[in-house]
Amino acid sequence: MNTLTIIAIIVLAILLVMFLTPVVFLMYVYRLDRKQEQHSILKNFPLLARARYFLEHIGPELRQYIMDGDNDGKPFTRLDFQTIVKSGKYLKTVIGFGSKRDFDQAGYYIKNTLIPKQMNELRVDNTEKIQTKMYIEKDYLFSRTDIPTEDTIDKWLLADEDAVVVGPNCKRPFVVKGQIGMGGMSYGALGDHAISALSQGLGMAGGTWMNTGEGGLSEYHLSGGVDIMMQIGPGLNGVRELDGTFSWEKLKEQSLIPQVKAFELKLGQGAKIRGGHLDGKKVTPKIAQTRGVEPWKTINSPNRFKEFHDIPSMLDFVDQIKQHTGKPVGIKIVIGDHSDMEELANQMLDRAKYPDFITVDGGEGGTGATYREMADSVGLPLRAALQIVDRTLITYGLRDKIKIIASGKLFSADRIAIALGMGADLINIARAFMITVGCIGTEKCHTGECPVGVATTDPNLQKALVVEEKKYRVLNYLVTLRQGLYALSAATGLDTPTQYSQEHIVYKTSDDQVVNLRTLNQAAKREQDPPIER
Repeated sequence: MNTLTIIAIIVLAILLVMFLTPVVFLMYVYRLDRKQEQHSILKNFPLLARARYFLEHIGPELRQYIMDGDNDGKPFTRLDFQTIVKSGKYLKTVIGFGSKRDFDQAGYYIKNTLIPKQMNELRVDNTEKIQTKMYIEKDYLFSRTDIPTEDTIDKWLLADEDAVVVGPNCKRPFVVKGQIGMGGMSYGALGDHAISALSQGLGMAGGTWMNTGEGGLSEYHLSGGVDIMMQIGPGLNGVRELDGTFSWEKLKEQSLIPQVKAFELKLGQGAKIRGGHLDGKKVTPKIAQTRGVEPWKTINSPNRFKEFHDIPSMLDFVDQIKQHTGKPVGIKIVIGDHSDMEELANQMLDRAKYPDFITVDGGEGGTGATYREMADSVGLPLRAALQIVDRTLITYGLRDKIKIIASGKLFSADRIAIALGMGADLINIARAFMITVGCIGTEKCHTGECPVGVATTDPNLQKALVVEEKKYRVLNYLVTLRQGLYALSAATGLDTPTQYSQEHIVYKTSDDQVVNLRTLNQAAKREQDPPIER
């Protein structure tokens, strides 16, 4: 047998194996599908049904990257993602040709002035500059290149006279020179890489804060030198004994940390009117130590605090924490309707006890893990809830004593300006900051399998998140928001964004009727009880 014959036989054998292997495999899968009894479509349509399952599995990615239009997709549209990512990478929100908003729909608008302010007429503190890193985008037909570069940028902080003071009557008030901070995201729900990048980016920006979420205060929160708002949830993570009881001693220890500026009791969250959940596989020994729990065991916090059972006892507990720590204490709530807020205000007035701030979390807010029925239908959206809280506190004469923090998809400067006009003093942002450190919206936060290393404690997956690169995106995004907010203030004729009020926001109906927000609120107020006099 000559060499050519041997080569021909070998090639024929390889081709035969290449052909027969998939045929044999498909026949095996066909018989397997026919014999199984769990899936009807697989039993009747073997192989073909597997193609269906495959397409169903990659459906979210197909919709996100190919099928969805710029204004499609929830909870964030493609355009929302692009806006956040471009702010962090390129330090800009400039667009060309025109807006993609549907102007025929009803919605809120910012009332501009005919004689706007010049940017040099604004009250802003830009005395301190920041060194940052950004990218210059080079877009070609078949490729896109991001060229890293360094830049020096302004901080866009509030002037000293406009700084927001939380808890002015506390021993240690919290003075804030920026109106935008990070909402509660726990260490454990996010990995240490994400928490570190967020802390360091926010720390470089200055004039902001980082809410720990209900998972307790970790070394990673403290790594960037940013001011900390420590959240305490019903699970008491970080201020509890191993048996779950509240520890005043541990609370005192946390309050003595200079970076900890305030405490927040989480009564509710817009996406879940229940305690937090953390799957056991995410509870590493380090996370367990931070929270004061046992490692590798699933955590399901109670849906309310054991330390109080009604509004009066809750107010007593808030006051105890204030006295014990000397620092501002607030509550995070979700609004169901007017009556709950009126009861809270009534009790605050009767007892002369009140939180230093109220964080209003809208039903459209995010979470690492919840039930769909809660996320979809329990709790009012932010704009409705925010106006109820502001109006009620004004009616009961409490507004000057309590700051309002608004939270719920406020990821752009115009949304923030509208929320400020509706009564907010400060703004919390969570998911948008997740996007700046790499989140692509795969909705796997609760599984610990986040493919970009954000919502996971898996060390292998976290390698994707490079802290030294992502911290600059956090910085750039925040500064871009603050700059945009000042630009809107100038267009509105204001010296500073702290001057936003109801008169600067209008509502346009679907039939093009326009009404000022103050007029709307006055009409709503007339439907309620008259102002309280005591």
